[in-house]
Amino acid sequence: MASFFQRPAASRCFLPFFLLFAMAKPVHAQPSTELAELRARQLEAETRQAVAEAERAELLARLPPAQSKALAGTVDTRQFGTAGLVRAFDLARELAGELCAQLPADRQAALYDPTTAQGMVAARTVDSALSRLSSDMAAKNKELQLYLDTNRPPGSGAAALPLAVLAVVPATVRAGADIAALLRSDVAASGIGYGEGARSLFASALAQACPGRISGLGAGYLGELDWARYEKLLGRVGALAGHRAAYAGRITELQGLVDAVKGEQKKEFAAVAQAALAQLKVVDTFVDSLKAGEASEKSPLFNAARYLGYSERTAGSLVLDADLRLEGLAIVKENLFTGQHLRLSGVAFLWYRLHEADGRLLRAEALRRITRPVEVDLRGTGAPDTFWSGP
Repeated sequence: MASFFQRPAASRCFLPFFLLFAMAKPVHAQPSTELAELRARQLEAETRQAVAEAERAELLARLPPAQSKALAGTVDTRQFGTAGLVRAFDLARELAGELCAQLPADRQAALYDPTTAQGMVAARTVDSALSRLSSDMAAKNKELQLYLDTNRPPGSGAAALPLAVLAVVPATVRAGADIAALLRSDVAASGIGYGEGARSLFASALAQACPGRISGLGAGYLGELDWARYEKLLGRVGALAGHRAAYAGRITELQGLVDAVKGEQKKEFAAVAQAALAQLKVVDTFVDSLKAGEASEKSPLFNAARYLGYSERTAGSLVLDADLRLEGLAIVKENLFTGQHLRLSGVAFLWYRLHEADGRLLRAEALRRITRPVEVDLRGTGAPDTFWSGP
């Protein structure tokens, strides 16, 4: 083939036009093909975006409306607060068993309660005051009767008994009236942590663990339905009322002597009568304060019967002074994807002192217990069966 420069001039002039025509033909076909490819790619991208948005919308629909991301794990101890007390309850029973093991096998113990102890002291004092006051009034009756016998005839001489004998108000009357007021005072013992029931719970647990070694729990029922003791106290009040009535009759007779005499003897009789009336008024005040006609907690006499009965049942027992703090902890962990988990634990602090009735200390100890957290499935699985039913 001849080179381009060896060909004829006409041929050399036609060749560039041929080349331009050959190159111009595909130029018209290329734009339509690329445009179709671009449209296909754009449609594919739009499809993928629509699918992605649909998947995102479906995921968001499964989440809470106010959340746009997964929840972090949170700890909340405000929920299920009372559930933690179950573990504290178990600790109280466990500590009661340990304490029972420390009590002497040959002696009983009474659980110390400040209110009950004060009631026992007041009841004994009221009982003693009734007895002594009856004896004093019987003696005063004899003295006043002797005074009347000596001065009954008109114009008799001086009194056989000095005025001071009748003018003195018995100290037992004042003491009895003051102690009777103690039975009407409002004394309350408060609990902590577990609440007011913590002490009662522990007392019952003690009684359950070693009933033969506990002579009294110090609170609750103290024998209100045991009427034998109440009848005995009523009998003493009746005896005192009899002495009082006899004394009032002699005072009436003495006032008759006052009206029958004149001068210095009248003044002396009046002074004796006034002193006797003062004694009678104190006795009436004391008897009225007992409210013997009421069988309720408003009656000091009724309360005295309750506490005297408890005192007799616990006579000779050791005194167990104990205090207990119970707390239950409930931990609730919530996570959106793992669900809710509940763990329960209990804490107990116990101190006790064992005394003789005269205050001598025999034993003292302080104990603490913390339970390992137990995971509880609220659907009823996870924790052992003993947790749900208890011992």
